[in-house]
Amino acid sequence: MARQAILPQTAPFNDSERASLDSVLGAATPIQRAWLAGFLAGLDAAGGQNAVAPAAPPKASEPLTIIYASESGNCEALAGSVAKQAKKSGFKPKVVDFADLDIATLPGAKNVIAIAATWGEGEPPARATRAYNELMGDSAPRLDGVNFGVLALGDTSYVEFCAIGKALDARFEALGGKRSVDRADLDLDFDKPAADWIKNTLKALAPAPSADNVVAVDFAGRASVEDDDAEPSREPVVVEVVDHINLNSSLSDKETIHLALEFPDGAPAYEPGDSLEIYPENDPALVEEILKATNLSGDESLRRALLAERDITTLSATTVERFVKATGHSEAQKLIDSGEVKAWIEGRHLIDLIETFPATLSAEHLNTITRPLPPRAYSIASSRKEVGDEVHLAIVAVRYDSHGRSRSGVASVHVADRIKNGAKLRVKLKPNRHFRLPQDPATDIIMVGPGTGVAPFRAFVQERRAIEATGRSWLFFGDRHFTHDFLYQLEWQDALEDRSLTKIDVAFSRDQPEKIYVQDRIRQHAKEVVEWLDGGASFYVCGDANRMAKDVRNAVVRAYAEVKSLSEPDAEAAVAALERAHRYQQDVY
Repeated sequence: MARQAILPQTAPFNDSERASLDSVLGAATPIQRAWLAGFLAGLDAAGGQNAVAPAAPPKASEPLTIIYASESGNCEALAGSVAKQAKKSGFKPKVVDFADLDIATLPGAKNVIAIAATWGEGEPPARATRAYNELMGDSAPRLDGVNFGVLALGDTSYVEFCAIGKALDARFEALGGKRSVDRADLDLDFDKPAADWIKNTLKALAPAPSADNVVAVDFAGRASVEDDDAEPSREPVVVEVVDHINLNSSLSDKETIHLALEFPDGAPAYEPGDSLEIYPENDPALVEEILKATNLSGDESLRRALLAERDITTLSATTVERFVKATGHSEAQKLIDSGEVKAWIEGRHLIDLIETFPATLSAEHLNTITRPLPPRAYSIASSRKEVGDEVHLAIVAVRYDSHGRSRSGVASVHVADRIKNGAKLRVKLKPNRHFRLPQDPATDIIMVGPGTGVAPFRAFVQERRAIEATGRSWLFFGDRHFTHDFLYQLEWQDALEDRSLTKIDVAFSRDQPEKIYVQDRIRQHAKEVVEWLDGGASFYVCGDANRMAKDVRNAVVRAYAEVKSLSEPDAEAAVAALERAHRYQQDVY
């Protein structure tokens, strides 16, 4: 049956042109025709040509609010990716950090995408805590009429996998929101599934097309989108180790490696507060144990994969489930059925699973059971203004015993034991715009960094020395023993002498009968800490998230309560105000 002509004979085209246009327009969907109408109208307007006005005014872009709760930056990066794709799909996106979220605005958001990471043992990222707690509280507003989708990031090596994303998804629904797409719970290898979820979610949230739709095309905004796409590449690069020094004494029970890396084509444009990801290799001895336990020692291809490509230490409930699916092992299935699998995997690795539940495994099975070996991020301990084309890191070697077996951190012990001067490493820059020095170099700063948490503050002090900052700086540092564990001690003494560091307070927990930590020093100096903060100082914390960061924050709240005679809620509100003003920043892990 012949297709009916769309263009009339009076259209200003010859017969062949009308036939070509009819063939295209006749096969086009309503939304494609609407887009073309808006595009041509916008093109003529942008070029200053006399264009015939469309029959209907352009329809405003569909609103989309993208909120993210991020600790390491992955959720923030995904939020930016969603925004870019949303613009191209006819949305008007707005990206909001949970740290800046006013939950009272959510009922007015027609479409919401939430991207959330889970931190520690099922907790929200530090910056997201305030808004998250408000959303979970009794005073949270209703979200009737709001369409939503949740993308959850987590790590299957933790028991509470993607707990925050799951909680947000349930909470949005409980408050009356309409789930437009199923939640996705993603592990560390999230790139591909996240891209698929974003694509499907934007389709689900897009308004239904209508024949009279004319989609607005933002020609003025094209340059900005292209500029975003033109961001410098942060692909992994190979660097050379030019310094490898143990910062602890030979009598210490710790080993902290100062690593200086040289970039062949110049250091990337990093800032103090950024991190560098190291792509490590697994312990060759552990690889051999796994190959022996699976009778696959003769497979050289598998050996290379287990050494540099697969995560052979992480053991999660998901790993056990994949193991049972691959082997059909009845005893391992009983472990799952009993509900005890989460308790059993604690402190164990893949080798424990293989040895406890012997089964015939192939290379393909091991590839299915394990996940890709992820890079490890470390805070940069240097300023480019002082060290040029190098990047410095401070990495403590993680070694411990559990279930009768010696264990070690994948990246930290790879660096400590198998990397020497002249060795090559694959690394990638990981920016952190939420952990930055004040823009005004006259601003005072307080830095709290026990152990390797001091790394970014070495960068801060170097940077402030280089720019001749006039603001005061105060460092709280802690470790076990003054004699053996005072990281960068001589450098801090030099910094005090040249006034790039105004003062330092230290806490060495094992040098006296009672343990003393950095939070104890903060409490001892509560009056002066509050005076600095009242005078406009910014407060920074880097290090352990599970205990130290919480204890430090509690110490600051307590300082406000005691020094200013505030109630506990008012003291908490004072510290929360510092966080909202980005004057209390954390980089914790």
